[in-house]
Amino acid sequence: MVMLMLLTISVGAFAQDWQTDFNKSKELAAAENKTIVLVFAGSDWCAPCMKLEKEIWESEAFKAYAKDHYIMQKADFPRKKKNQVESEQVKINKQLAEKYNPKGYFPFVAVIDKNGKVMGETGYKKMTPEEYIKHLNSFIN
Repeated sequence: MVMLMLLTISVGAFAQDWQTDFNKSKELAAAENKTIVLVFAGSDWCAPCMKLEKEIWESEAFKAYAKDHYIMQKADFPRKKKNQVESEQVKINKQLAEKYNPKGYFPFVAVIDKNGKVMGETGYKKMTPEEYIKHLNSFIN
C-alpha cells in the first residue's frame, strides 16, 4: 500500500501541468515570471502532434524544465467522439486558434509572454527534449 502511494505521488509529481484557461495562464505567467507555451494539437488524429507529445512534452527532461520556466497551455482539437472536450473548452480553444493559429496548423506551438504577445512560433521538430527547450528559449527576449 505504501509503495502504491509513493508511486502515485512520484508519477503525479512529473505529470505535465497543462492549463486550459488562457486568462489563468497569463495570470500565472505574470505572477511566476514565466513564458506561456501554447500548444495546438489534434491529439487523436495528428501524427506529428502525437510525436511531439511523446518525444517532447512527456519526456522527463522537458517536464522538469517546464515546471520551473513555462506555463503549458494546450488547445486540443480531437476528432474522435470518445476524446471530445467539453463544449465550453471547444469554444475557448477555437477562440485561441482564431487569435494565435489562424492558419490552422497542427501541431502549432506559440511562445507567448505574460501579456499575450507572441514571441515565436514553431511546430514538431525532430529534436531531443533539450534541443527543443533551446529552440523554444531562442524566442524569449
